[in-house]
Amino acid sequence: MKRDFAALQDDFDLLVCGGGIYGAWTAYDAALRGLKVALVEQGDWAGATSSASSKLIHGGLRYLETYDFKLVKKALAERQRLLRIAPHRVWPLRFGVPVYEDSRNGLLKLKAGLMLYDMLAGFPDEQMRHRRFDCAHFAEHFPYLDDETLRGGYTYGDAQTDDARLVLELVAGAVAHGAVCVNYARLIDWNEEGGRVCGATVQDEVNGAAVWLRARQCVSAAGQWLASDDVGRAWCRLTKGVHLVMPGLAANEAILLTAKSDGRVFFVIPWYGRTLLGTTDTDYLGKPGHAVVEDGDVDYLLEAANRYLKTAWRRQDVIGSYAGLRVMKQDEDMSPSALSRDWELKTLDSGLHCSIGGKLTSAREDACSIVDAVCAALGVARPCTSGECDLPWKPQQDFLGWMEQGVARALRLCIDADSAQWLLRRHGVRCEQVFALIEQRPELAQRIVPDLPFILADLLFCAGEEMPMHLSDLLRRRMPLQILARLDENDLRRLAELVAPVLGWHETRVAQEIDACRPLALAQGERI
Repeated sequence: MKRDFAALQDDFDLLVCGGGIYGAWTAYDAALRGLKVALVEQGDWAGATSSASSKLIHGGLRYLETYDFKLVKKALAERQRLLRIAPHRVWPLRFGVPVYEDSRNGLLKLKAGLMLYDMLAGFPDEQMRHRRFDCAHFAEHFPYLDDETLRGGYTYGDAQTDDARLVLELVAGAVAHGAVCVNYARLIDWNEEGGRVCGATVQDEVNGAAVWLRARQCVSAAGQWLASDDVGRAWCRLTKGVHLVMPGLAANEAILLTAKSDGRVFFVIPWYGRTLLGTTDTDYLGKPGHAVVEDGDVDYLLEAANRYLKTAWRRQDVIGSYAGLRVMKQDEDMSPSALSRDWELKTLDSGLHCSIGGKLTSAREDACSIVDAVCAALGVARPCTSGECDLPWKPQQDFLGWMEQGVARALRLCIDADSAQWLLRRHGVRCEQVFALIEQRPELAQRIVPDLPFILADLLFCAGEEMPMHLSDLLRRRMPLQILARLDENDLRRLAELVAPVLGWHETRVAQEIDACRPLALAQGERI
């Protein structure tokens, strides 16, 4: 997958602006239908909200409390579909829900909610169905939880992903079906003829060149940037979500907890050997693209978690953090946590389609509706196939057998077992190309950081094949090292020099890329 800005100098059926999950699914769906598609993103793929999620593909158990049954059913159907068409990209993850003497929801109410959750999911198999545990057995599952007033609890099935890599695979799939996809290509303005949008002026953020791109239909999937003008602000309400990256815990299952201070739900989630703690949900009134983790966010999450933990987390335990902005449909009368996560498509008088709100889990179905509207406007009848097509990097043979064979091959190449498992999930069938790098240079089988399951060959492969323009693209989204590890100056230089020959960077460029990454590395350290 190579970046080619010059390829935008063409006429297209569809231009999509925004390289997050909604833009990626829309471009992929349209390309599958045979449309001539261009996808542009002002920064890196999944560079904003779509790499700042809870990394979950889930129905949203907590939405049952607001009676949003339609949204939950829709998301659960998408969860099952993604588990089927992308088992390498989306995998099952069980969640625990403890019940204490002072819990807002008792065992009976929680039982009713989980039965409804299973029903809305179409009564899934045993792997995903809820189970009840008494106090002793629940404590065995989650030994890090305080069990002094524990009455028992439940576990239930949902799923997990690497959000940034999901977006990347969809972009790659769109490219494979003929789409022109370019990151670091900023939309300067929508162009109109006769009051109708007919394309856009797009600037290359690498060299400053600009193109006048023509398109018969245009979609804005710009997420938080839709709220940059008065029209967008009338539609959108932005809320900020913060996650902390904490040390790994002695459990392979996630847990859903309720903050004692305000009753909000938050998660403790295993991810790449670390633990994600989040999320917050507060109104955001600042400029799009400038959301940051503040001291109050850290204090809120640590206090909420420490009400349940046997051994309290302290600020110095925070390894990393990230903030993202959710786009909600405007409703000034509701609290941020009560706002609907559902999605809406608005079409302006100019013909520009605008995607509002939505969820990582249900973005595929929503993108299908976007492309349906585009096809209707174009006068073509081409049905959606994205829900039935396997994602591009899915192995075609039995998945569990493929995983077993892949791990065995990795072990023969001296890749450790944990790194091998994650490598197969990250790259699917393309892991063969990573293996080939190690066969040429065996030292690339080593881990980048001793306590994280990422190897040098993986990073080198991403540099050559996944359209990164900057070191931060590699270390935050192709491989989330910047939030999972405390990288120092030596780490940054070592990794920059590894990928420099592939990316054609000279010493001056290497120094520039290190300088650009340093502020984030320092910020993580300052929170210790």
